Amino acid sequence: MAEMFSPNMTARREGISVLGDGHRRSWSGVLVELWEAEGAMGARAEYISEHPRLFVLLDQAGGDIELLLSANGGAMPKRHAPRQISFIPAGVPLWSRFEQSTYIRHLDLHFDMETLRTRLADDFSREQFETPRLMFTDDRMMAFANLIAAECASPAAFHELYGDSLTTALFIDFVRSGGRPERKRSALASWQLRRVVDFIEENCLRSIKLQELAELVGLSASYFSHAFKASTGVPPHQWQMNARIKRVQEHLLRFDMSLTDVAMATGFFDQAHLTRVFRQNVGVTPAAWQRDRRA
Repeated sequence: MAEMFSPNMTARREGISVLGDGHRRSWSGVLVELWEAEGAMGARAEYISEHPRLFVLLDQAGGDIELLLSANGGAMPKRHAPRQISFIPAGVPLWSRFEQSTYIRHLDLHFDMETLRTRLADDFSREQFETPRLMFTDDRMMAFANLIAAECASPAAFHELYGDSLTTALFIDFVRSGGRPERKRSALASWQLRRVVDFIEENCLRSIKLQELAELVGLSASYFSHAFKASTGVPPHQWQMNARIKRVQEHLLRFDMSLTDVAMATGFFDQAHLTRVFRQNVGVTPAAWQRDRRA
């Protein structure tokens, strides 16, 4: 079993009884706790943790549970229902109240963000993990949560990788469910853009590899592709196709050539290929475009 990480969580309860000893399992970067509890009418609790966590209400019988982000109840309380999930950021206190005698079974997942960042080699949106999200539903996350709860409670757990895969999948789904701001890509420098555009114009009638263009300006293919689109609004292959279409238009206006010959001269397989691509990019066939320009 992976070494258990232990988040420092403070809990103060009034009128709430924990049933049994609960179940606790740890996988890489995630501590999972499965609890059953009963709250009397008017019971309340306060929780605060140094790590972000998900609270998943699996089962409930009796009254409603209110969740508040304000100790005095000044903020509108949220009534938690089964199959709902709440995310509480690190250091954010959460209060709960029981309107009447109520039984609950819930899953808590505490995240060690540094471990998860290292494992998944990703730069998660900081804002997403600083913003509480109370009472949302997600069928995929609930399916994972139920599987995690069963694995946590089982005296004969499956292979360690099984629980690790489930908690990782749930975490990734949570990241996706909250949306992720698109990273702003830096545009190419003016000299880089000019060099690449000139190269494409000169070589547009042949196949140009993305790596060729990236090497012209000393960038990786992936970074170059994003930077080129940030500079021009279109990806490199579309810029090349636009340049090739311009060559086709020049041939149609300047030379008395059949469409088959124009296709061969401008790098297309045949007339049908030229006609299909030309219509996709210009909106009309080459013959119609030529006829309109010569009318």
